[in-house]
Parts: sequence; C-alpha cells; structure tokens
Amino acid sequence: MKPPSERQIQIECVSYFRMRYPECSGVFFSVPNGGARNAWTAKNLRDEGALSGVADLLLLVPRHGFAGLCIEMKKPGGKVSESQKAFKKSVERFKYKYVVCYSVDEFKAVTADYLEK
Repeated sequence: MKPPSERQIQIECVSYFRMRYPECSGVFFSVPNGGARNAWTAKNLRDEGALSGVADLLLLVPRHGFAGLCIEMKKPGGKVSESQKAFKKSVERFKYKYVVCYSVDEFKAVTADYLEK
C-alpha cells in the first residue's frame, strides 16, 4: 500500500484537531504557501505578504511560555527546506513553539502536549 501524502496527513490532522479542540477552531489554520504557481501569481502573493518557509499550520494560543504553536507537516522521510529552517529560527526568537510532524499520531501527541498539559 502506498504511504499517505503530506496533504493526506495534514487533512486528517486538521479534521482530528477541529473535532478534538472545537474551542480553538477559530485560531487554528493552515497557511497555503505550497503548490505550483505561475510567476505572476507568485509575485502577487509575495507583494501581499506571502513568505516562503512559513509553517503549514498555526495555532494562535499561548501556552507554557510560548506565544503559539507552528506545525510543519511532512510525510515520513520528508525534509525541512532551508526557508523552513529560517522561519523556525525567526519564530522561536519570538517565543513560538515550532515542531515538525511526520504522522497523524505525532500531530496528536504534539497538540495534546501543548494544549492539555
């Protein structure tokens, strides 16, 4: 059987999160930075503030001394890009927690640890 794609993993994670933490649904969202775009669209998005490397999912809930949680989703074996490493470094300076999740189970553990402990 073919392993799930990053997109499939993220969809399952978002669905789980919205059911498990409905009180946070208005402050948990994806950042649609990926995907193929033509040069004109890419330029327009950059002009509007799009930033390469931004985490896939953001949770704007302060906990445990963190301002919020940034989650980068990867399929198993996926690699973090240089722009994603730069984003991680930037947000950690401002007290955001940044994690990379490679599975739904890892996502569940990270979000439970962040919100429930």
